[in-house]
Amino acid sequence: MTEESAVELPAGIRVGVGTPTDTATFTLTERPDADRRTVTVASVEQALDELTERCRTWPQAAAVCDDVLRSVDVHAPAFGGVITESLAYSTLQSGGEFARWLAERGPATAPLLPDPVQAHREDNTLHVRFNRPQRHNAFSTDARAALLEALEVARVDPSVDEVVLGGNGRSFCSGGDLAEFGSFADPSSAHVARTRHSPALVLDEITARLGPRCRAEVHGQVLGSGLEMACFCGWVSCHPDATLGLPELALGLIPGAGGTVSVTRRIGRWRTAYLILSGRSIDAATALAWGLVDEVRP
Repeated sequence: MTEESAVELPAGIRVGVGTPTDTATFTLTERPDADRRTVTVASVEQALDELTERCRTWPQAAAVCDDVLRSVDVHAPAFGGVITESLAYSTLQSGGEFARWLAERGPATAPLLPDPVQAHREDNTLHVRFNRPQRHNAFSTDARAALLEALEVARVDPSVDEVVLGGNGRSFCSGGDLAEFGSFADPSSAHVARTRHSPALVLDEITARLGPRCRAEVHGQVLGSGLEMACFCGWVSCHPDATLGLPELALGLIPGAGGTVSVTRRIGRWRTAYLILSGRSIDAATALAWGLVDEVRP
């Protein structure tokens, strides 16, 4: 990529066109390219227009996204990356872009649904399933508590030698329940809650022990925190109908469930940045080609 083929977007995002480079946020091309620094699009011009508009609309979140992704060390333990992500997320929660989204959304209340997570054990296999199908398994505070309780069995019991994470209904998990957003007491309290009670870190610990025997089976909507948590598993099996993405920028935020670590580990910071900054979702075939999932099967 030459200087002439690099485009500076609002918020300091730098997008290359053509030959990939490490220094760009990512590189766009209209030709198929296996290099994970690149993203193949139907029209580079159209993609740049869309990215420019999104970075103009959410310049603070876009800039913080780029900063956080560049700070991730995929070879380091997850803890440091999760802490950095959460601090950045909390900063954006106190910013004007998130406040604007909250005002546009208006008042909202998340329904309390019984048994937001179901778990049962078969021999040495622990099955854990999101169970808010009425809301595409949108991830809520009570679901987080129930997920942590379920995963604790595998974390402390060495006789559990396989964990399978799935979702009931039409979707695996559509991300955080938007009706709960903005209900935190303050950003610092939210940071402490996210990092001291983090399913991401527990899944990462379990995967360190079990490898691909800590498995996520995803289908339908696999968005936001749903995708972020699945990517901490050692193996991700994906249904052909799945739609995968990271839509948080449209809220004035970045991923907050560990995705800047887990997704980056799988596909690199460049394609992770594209998913976040573009807001576009990808299908199962693309996810497999990128390495975001490990297999596609019904």
